[in-house]
Amino acid sequence: MHPLLDEKRLIAFDLDGTLIDSVPDLTAALARAFSDEGLTPPGPEAVSGWVGNGAQVLVERALGWAFDTPETTLNEALKVRVYAAFLRYYGDVPHRLTRLYSGVAETLAGLARAGFVLVLITNKPERFIAPLLIHFALDGYFSLCLGGDTLARKKPDPLPLEHAAAHFDVPASACVMVGDSRHDIAAGKAAGFATAALTYGYNHGEPISQSTPDALLDSLAGLLSTPVPPTASSTRTAR
Repeated sequence: MHPLLDEKRLIAFDLDGTLIDSVPDLTAALARAFSDEGLTPPGPEAVSGWVGNGAQVLVERALGWAFDTPETTLNEALKVRVYAAFLRYYGDVPHRLTRLYSGVAETLAGLARAGFVLVLITNKPERFIAPLLIHFALDGYFSLCLGGDTLARKKPDPLPLEHAAAHFDVPASACVMVGDSRHDIAAGKAAGFATAALTYGYNHGEPISQSTPDALLDSLAGLLSTPVPPTASSTRTAR
């Protein structure tokens, strides 16, 4: 196991950008909602930079892009209409184009066998969690799933993480937050969790290393192995 997991009992995972690449389906749902309004839809590259703060913020950021205006100046009726359409279209088939990142299923299985309590904490609306987990056969691994609308506050607020730790009566010092964005790392630090960040995923175009997580992983499977320190020759080459 990765040394970050030493004496840990609970591991919380983000969903979008950590376990699954959901941008293609999010982009498709936005395109349908925008088409209803006669708006030019954004592409996947733009959408990937807006993911992380929940579906409503995603829609508002996309509308701000479409009208080239601050999100706070958008017409409220338009926001409500497009948001409702987006949820409807995304809910139709939230996994048609979405894919599971490499090593995810194997890693979750290994951690479950090792006895860790696994928790899912995402800012995605709760209604979409079960269909996605069932589709990718991940539903049996998580003892608790929290969406962005499950509690009064969502990441980067620490409340969902604190709730999970309290639910299983596990101290924060024995918990880890694993995610791909600064919101995951901020929530983890605020809750007193150790933090691990994936170098892939969605982080608003910023290197996740800037959030100074306790561990950086190129693959989720890194949780199952001890990092290999760089050799002297590779260090010289890197310089």
